[in-house]
Amino acid sequence: MAGLEGMGQPRGAGRVITARWSPAVEDEQALKALESFGNPTEDEVQLPSRPESAAVARRLTQVVALRQWALPAKLTEDAVLLVSELVGNAVHHTGARVFGLRMRRRPGWIRVEVRDPSRGLPCLIPVRETDISGRGLFLVAELSDRWGVDLLPRGKRTWFEMRVAER
Repeated sequence: MAGLEGMGQPRGAGRVITARWSPAVEDEQALKALESFGNPTEDEVQLPSRPESAAVARRLTQVVALRQWALPAKLTEDAVLLVSELVGNAVHHTGARVFGLRMRRRPGWIRVEVRDPSRGLPCLIPVRETDISGRGLFLVAELSDRWGVDLLPRGKRTWFEMRVAER
């Protein structure tokens, strides 16, 4: 269950329908974000805790997934959506001034982490079709293969992992 230190969540059995996102490999804004903020695969990128930082995090995820990792469009689309959800939670629920974004790849997997200074744990709540908010962790649970929260001495790291077919 989410909120248990070091514990992950298995992928849910249900299907989620999401709006389609059309990735553009030559996205100038994504490359500009990489130049301005740094590469989240090399070190944790610090972003201001403001709503507009979700767009920066999405762009960073897009450029890493498509250009550096050459992931399929659907996997990139899902990763971009889930990053947006984790960043939204960090911005709206932690009261932090900054948060960190880190992306890692190992054989067969990608992992995305959002670190913030709050030790308040996210909570996966039941979602109804008529709900207009509160779907973020539901989407993370449905679209990722694993997700979880690690408590840190100063804050927490919320993460998700997705399987990647190796070529």
